Amino acid sequence: MNPDQLHFAASHEWVSDGNPATVGISHFAQDQLGDVVFVELPKVGTALAAGDPFGSVESVKTVSDVYAPITGRVAAVNEALVSTPELVNSSPYDEGWLIKIESTGDLAAELGALQDRATYESTAAH
Repeated sequence: MNPDQLHFAASHEWVSDGNPATVGISHFAQDQLGDVVFVELPKVGTALAAGDPFGSVESVKTVSDVYAPITGRVAAVNEALVSTPELVNSSPYDEGWLIKIESTGDLAAELGALQDRATYESTAAH
């Protein structure tokens, strides 16, 4: 996915347009984490509100929670991360996606409350 077309949360998750929307963590976040060794994801069908933690990403340095950027129900999880969690590092915007969420909220308003790439990247390091 082209990061210029994604929406970013201050907590370092990104979400695509569309329904279901794809969710992952930013290049900045995976870089700060270091080598990802384990990813914990929710079950398909789990209901999430925007801001809810839905799993965690464990690296050689730390374990970080990941948060839903929009309200909805988990439509899919990236099963490839079970055996290859390092995809989060090598391909955070493509093969390293985490979940897909089928929106059940006001998708346009929730996406509008998130940051574009330039805004996110200008504030992420601070």
